[in-house]
Amino acid sequence: MLEADLCWPLWEESSVEGAFKLDAPEGNIGQAVITKVERPFLLGYRPAKPNGRGVLILGGGGYVQLMVGREGIAAAKWLTSLGFHAFVLVHRFPTADTGAEAPLNDARRAFKLMSESGLIPQGQGICGLSSGGHLGAALMAQYPETWTSPDLDVPQAQFAIIGYGPISTNAAGRTIVANKPPLPPLEKQALYDELQPDVQLNAPAPPTFIVYSNNDPVVPVVNAYRLAEGITKSGGSVELHVFADAPHGLAFDTENLPVSNWPLMCEAWLRQHSWIE
Repeated sequence: MLEADLCWPLWEESSVEGAFKLDAPEGNIGQAVITKVERPFLLGYRPAKPNGRGVLILGGGGYVQLMVGREGIAAAKWLTSLGFHAFVLVHRFPTADTGAEAPLNDARRAFKLMSESGLIPQGQGICGLSSGGHLGAALMAQYPETWTSPDLDVPQAQFAIIGYGPISTNAAGRTIVANKPPLPPLEKQALYDELQPDVQLNAPAPPTFIVYSNNDPVVPVVNAYRLAEGITKSGGSVELHVFADAPHGLAFDTENLPVSNWPLMCEAWLRQHSWIE
């Protein structure tokens, strides 16, 4: 499935057949989008030369779909080329059937399964883009007291890579757009209201690489500044890059702009911290 080397159900043994609905225009996996998830899965990709570490990849899609191609498989190819085991999460969406907490519970479960796999004895990190950036930051934060977690013992991330995520500007009372209406469905808005990672981070926060666009029409750049400030206050280090002109969903295939170099800049950051050679 999706060119993965490993395919693990998150909560119970089941076949990946029929677990989620995948749309791939003209069979192009690189542009694949998941539009419905019945059962969440974790897809694993092996590097040619493992460095002993793994990365959980959380793609975007606004919690109503999942850009598993551009922000999932593309990220996995990049990270495996650097020696990481890459794990792409196909998580449930917040709906009346699943509840607001479903995406975070799936991400926590996936992070725990990675740790227990025996494949990554040197530790693990996070790569979250767009709504996946919000979810990745939530993995670094306190679990909401109003929810009940099925996984209490979740490993800490060694590092995080967060791109153009709506960290807290979708939360009631913290929006940038005045009188911004609640986001449908109700469970999605409830998730954003409960998960405001910039002010909920566990201390110390892991070293974090952050990339945003200053003129992003979808996710205000203030999210980058909020997250960077929160990480610093919680004792973590930040590498923050804000590009003057870049689209939302810049991912790995935006060409002919300075932001196109962000993966190389992130590689340099990873080397600086000795997570890759």
